[in-house]
Amino acid sequence: MRVLIALLFFAFELALIVAIIAGFWKVFVKAGKPGWAAIIPIYNAIVLLEIAGKPLWWIILFFIPIVNIIVGIIACIALAKKFGKSDAFGVGLALLGFIFFPILGFGDAQYQASK
Repeated sequence: MRVLIALLFFAFELALIVAIIAGFWKVFVKAGKPGWAAIIPIYNAIVLLEIAGKPLWWIILFFIPIVNIIVGIIACIALAKKFGKSDAFGVGLALLGFIFFPILGFGDAQYQASK
């Protein structure tokens, strides 16, 4: 019985990871960046900052505890604005990315580079 529960939990977790990666991948492609960049650690944060229109030196801030949370939220809000979404959607991207990134990637939102 424990093995079955563990397998179900593993399957759910795997499905969640696939959804997050697919959502990230689609967001990157919509913004004109390579989708494979979504699966490369650290580089995906650099590309995310580029898409959000934030300075690349902010990548250093992602390595500072507590500061990284604030910078992540700010970057996600900027990303949401680049796709014509609200600040609340940006907070959703930061706090519930496993839901909001697939919505952004597979939804009808279009990247607006000039915003």
